[in-house]
Amino acid sequence: ESREKLTRMTAEMKTTYSRSWKVLGVEFAPIILPIERRLQTLSVFIWIWMIIFLGTVSTCVFLYMLICTRFWWISLAYFTWMIVDRKTSERGGRTGAIRQFTRTSSLWKHYVNYFPIRLVKTTDLDPEQNYIFGSHPHGLLASGCFGAFATEGADVSNVFPGMEVHVHTLAVNFWFPLNREWILGLGAASASRESISYIQSHKGGKVSVIVIGGAAESMYTSDNEISLVLKKRKGFVKMALKHGSQLVPTFSFGEAHVYNILPTPIGSWIRNLQEYVRHVVGIAPVIFFGRGMFQYNMGMIPHRKPIHVVVGTPIQVKKTENPTAAEVEELHQKYMDALVDLYNTYNKIYGDENIKLKLI
Repeated sequence: ESREKLTRMTAEMKTTYSRSWKVLGVEFAPIILPIERRLQTLSVFIWIWMIIFLGTVSTCVFLYMLICTRFWWISLAYFTWMIVDRKTSERGGRTGAIRQFTRTSSLWKHYVNYFPIRLVKTTDLDPEQNYIFGSHPHGLLASGCFGAFATEGADVSNVFPGMEVHVHTLAVNFWFPLNREWILGLGAASASRESISYIQSHKGGKVSVIVIGGAAESMYTSDNEISLVLKKRKGFVKMALKHGSQLVPTFSFGEAHVYNILPTPIGSWIRNLQEYVRHVVGIAPVIFFGRGMFQYNMGMIPHRKPIHVVVGTPIQVKKTENPTAAEVEELHQKYMDALVDLYNTYNKIYGDENIKLKLI
């Protein structure tokens, strides 16, 4: 009888501590959770910390060592290395064992399974061709694009065998000590024309992933509409024509809602300030809300919401080294039409039919 009572009490405790609980309106995570879920949350916390804080913290540490300690030579050696290695961000990032090790880290498997992020293929890609993927929407931090293409967390190399994928990001990300190392290790590259041209000029099997809307998109937030900054973004089209790279629209369903972003009306002083900062540093200072490590109401960690990254059908592009404005416009329109078709087709499966797509 005592054994049955103990078993019953244990079961009741597990039930109690496996539920979330509230204190003063703040909802806390259950005390008892599978270790896998803990690792998933930890992996996303590490990712967000590296993106937001690692660059600033490492810069301060290296400057302090340089100016105030006898270890100044370490900082000097590293800063010298950064100068010598500055062109790596224009050459597709790290290669070989470093790239393989960084992209296949178990950290990214946990990261992808946190949301979860799933990569959806609609057609095969020819390894003899090169491709430029347009990734939409940017959201706050392009979480889906990162998990699906910048790492092997979603098995992109198995989904598209024979393809070498490079995600292009802001050049400023390569200016900070240590922060640049893990980004380069993923095979990421600068979003400059030189960088994209370098990758696309190699023969076959190269994929450049560009988040076309950039930071500007994160300022457009709505519960019933997803706005994509695209109508005036034509540089990627010119690059595709110059190298004969096939254009592929991709859409990350769920990306726009992993954070709660405070909307700011166009024309307001705060919106004008955001636009000014974005033009100066390339990053939009939006006000956002996520969750914390142990509670769900506030914090910088994105919410657990599924993201399905759907890769559309390639648009065939004829190589034209000096395209005319009309040729650029024609291909740009084809791309926008293909993206809208992709959204309309898969929104009913992976998205919300009440949420409309708007191109701006």
